[in-house]
Amino acid sequence: MQATTASPALSYREILQELSGLMTGRWLTDLANTSALLFQHVPNINWVGFYLTEIMDPVTAKENVLWLGPFQGLPACTLIPFSKGVCGSAATNKKSVRVENVDSATVGRFTMKDQDFFEAVVQILLEKNKF
Repeated sequence: MQATTASPALSYREILQELSGLMTGRWLTDLANTSALLFQHVPNINWVGFYLTEIMDPVTAKENVLWLGPFQGLPACTLIPFSKGVCGSAATNKKSVRVENVDSATVGRFTMKDQDFFEAVVQILLEKNKF
């Protein structure tokens, strides 16, 4: 399943403006609407969504994990340890990671411009919500 656009493609600037207008300050609602908006308007993607951090008790020495949150697209892993894969690395380092061929519709789908756009999306979410 790939995102389809019901209207003419929007520029990244226009998507960010629309996203800002959708923000409610209710984090779960905002994550759900963000994934829906991006899936609708960003071409050539098969999944967009969020993983939510669960910090484990340091006394028990359990590992920090990511749980699947709101998303649009193909089914996804429900639990990812911080020690596993691209998502775990991004969570551990608190930094986005762009990879040429991981779960995208085409090889090399995401450019530095795309990465900057998605980081701007996160900034809007952070400004409007208390995570």
